[in-house]
Amino acid sequence: MGSDVLLQTIDTLTQDMVQRDLTIKALRLTIEKLKIELTHLKRMRYGRSSEKMEAAQVQLELLSAALAPLLPVVAPAVDGCSVNVADLDTERKKRSKKSAQPQQGLPAHLPREDVVHRGCAPDCKCGACGTGLQQIGQDVSEVLDYEPGSFKVIRHIRPKFACSQCHTITQEPAPSRPISRCLAGAGLLAQILVSKYCDHLPLYRQSQIYARAGVHVERSTQCDWVAGCASLLEPLVQSLHKYVLSAYTVHTDDTPVPVLSPARGKTKTARLWVYARDDRAWSDPSPPAVWYQYSENRKGENPKRHLSGFAGVLQADAYAGYDRLFADGLIVEAACWAHCRRKFYEVHERQEHASGTLAHQALPRIGALYAIEQEIRGHSAEQRRLHRQTHAKPLLLQLRLWLNESLSQLSAKSPMAGAIGYALGNWRALNVYLEDGRIEIDNNTAERALRGVVLGRKNYLHFGSDSGGCRAAVIYSLVGTCKLNGVDPYAYLRHVLERIADHPINRVAELLPWVVAPHLGCGAVGQAPLPLAA
Repeated sequence: MGSDVLLQTIDTLTQDMVQRDLTIKALRLTIEKLKIELTHLKRMRYGRSSEKMEAAQVQLELLSAALAPLLPVVAPAVDGCSVNVADLDTERKKRSKKSAQPQQGLPAHLPREDVVHRGCAPDCKCGACGTGLQQIGQDVSEVLDYEPGSFKVIRHIRPKFACSQCHTITQEPAPSRPISRCLAGAGLLAQILVSKYCDHLPLYRQSQIYARAGVHVERSTQCDWVAGCASLLEPLVQSLHKYVLSAYTVHTDDTPVPVLSPARGKTKTARLWVYARDDRAWSDPSPPAVWYQYSENRKGENPKRHLSGFAGVLQADAYAGYDRLFADGLIVEAACWAHCRRKFYEVHERQEHASGTLAHQALPRIGALYAIEQEIRGHSAEQRRLHRQTHAKPLLLQLRLWLNESLSQLSAKSPMAGAIGYALGNWRALNVYLEDGRIEIDNNTAERALRGVVLGRKNYLHFGSDSGGCRAAVIYSLVGTCKLNGVDPYAYLRHVLERIADHPINRVAELLPWVVAPHLGCGAVGQAPLPLAA
């Protein structure tokens, strides 16, 4: 009887230990997941945004250790420091080569102001023998200087002429202004817009800057001017909207923006959506462009409304709000390998960049896909498709097998299992780019377009209202398109604001950035360089 009780006790304790082990394992997985989330949040708020692998440094250290016996002889210490003779020779060659190169001059288009340092009067005589001196040459050195932007008042004078016979008075009509009864000219309005939406300078700071020049422009007045400009430029952005959605491939993404909620006295979180067209990667001559839209929330009805009438390929992240767009088959989903890679990188970063882990093994496998994209960037769509079929497709088949094998070794609740599940769950959309050279491997085109919004968000903190968010979307669309086409935003906006009030509404497309660029002179700096693959 005693042995039965003992066996029963042993069974109970064994079950308790098994249950405790399972509980500990579950808690450890939960802790790991929370650590991953905490690390991600810290990196998003305080850390660097780069996701480059640091394993190269480890490889470099291993290589240095292997080559230690083969390193050149180190010369005796000089003043307590050891000197490598080979390094000294290399440094001397670098210095001599650097000194032999001519010094690069300052830009030729800048105005020059000559300051002559004569040193003596025209009738100056030699101090040694008393003979008159003659100029035999001169040395010229240039210094780049800067004067802060200055204000000026333009007086429009319209003489009146009267007829002595019929007493008819003739006078030239007053020139139109960008904004009716507005004291600001096109140059000042363009400067305010560029400073806020391109240089991320809040209006109250601009007011302080202008006050130092003796010109007092209240922030509320600038707000009214911005609103007037946005209303004036709205038809131009509508034309830009049609152009972007006429593309075969459109990149989209969104970012949160805080907006002041007057009724609550707090800020609410709204969204700014971007839709980008950039087909330069497959040598398409169509100019790149971006179109922004503001919404009060992130509901899926917003992109559905924005993309009404669009048919083609939509490259985006795996946000569920896009799912209803793909239901009828008119829009094809293309997923983003950069988002997929980020899942593995976050696990790799949490593991302190340790080599040999599954996350560490996944990153170079995805990196090999990007290396292939780098080789074909700028080639035709058909060349890109054939190259991908030959080189990228076998790598993707191997990657999928490796992901399935790795998943079988992991707990379903582990962060690495979540990263693999994201990749396998979106595998079809991640492979769409293989079949069409017009599709990119990732959605970095849209992410790059949102960088300016994120920088501005850090400076001016929030939009004043929903209407302020809509105005920002208008200006961001034009400024972002200017950047993609290498057009100076200030020169462009000034040119457009001087003309758009009198421009026919049915020909507003003539004022798009790439059309206006040839008329801007030094304002057109050439098309922006094609971005490299991540």
